[in-house]
Amino acid sequence: METIYFAGGCLWGVQAFLKTLPGVRSTEAGRANGLSNSLNSDYDGYAECVRTVFDPEVVTIKELIGYLFEIIDPYSLNKQGDDVGEKYRTGVYSENPEHLKKAKSFLKDREDQDLIVVEVLPLANYVRSAEEHQDRLSKHPNDYCHVPAALLKKYLK
Repeated sequence: METIYFAGGCLWGVQAFLKTLPGVRSTEAGRANGLSNSLNSDYDGYAECVRTVFDPEVVTIKELIGYLFEIIDPYSLNKQGDDVGEKYRTGVYSENPEHLKKAKSFLKDREDQDLIVVEVLPLANYVRSAEEHQDRLSKHPNDYCHVPAALLKKYLK
């Protein structure tokens, strides 16, 4: 199993979507690449993200990023759906340099690469979100989500 971190706006919908994908074994809502190591801070530069454990024998990094691109607007800086602010930026983070290399290759292969604002960076730090944010849409299916319901259902196992 391998681990990668995806930021795609509000983490509730991103987590709900990633959980449905082939090869994804577990997800966890959190924050990546901020300035502190505490949930007590006011996001302090963090991006809302989902820690994603996946089986590379079933799904590749490029496939996972392709799925992510189904639920984000890769041209929108610090905004996804109605959520606006630095914490809603899009990104791919990892401690594995090979993951980052593959993510950069995915972006480079796109004709619109110069317009894309998705970060691809080493994971500097990660903080798990509070329990109330874990699997939030499973617990509260009527909460706001920028990910279309049809996409959440498309990959249901």
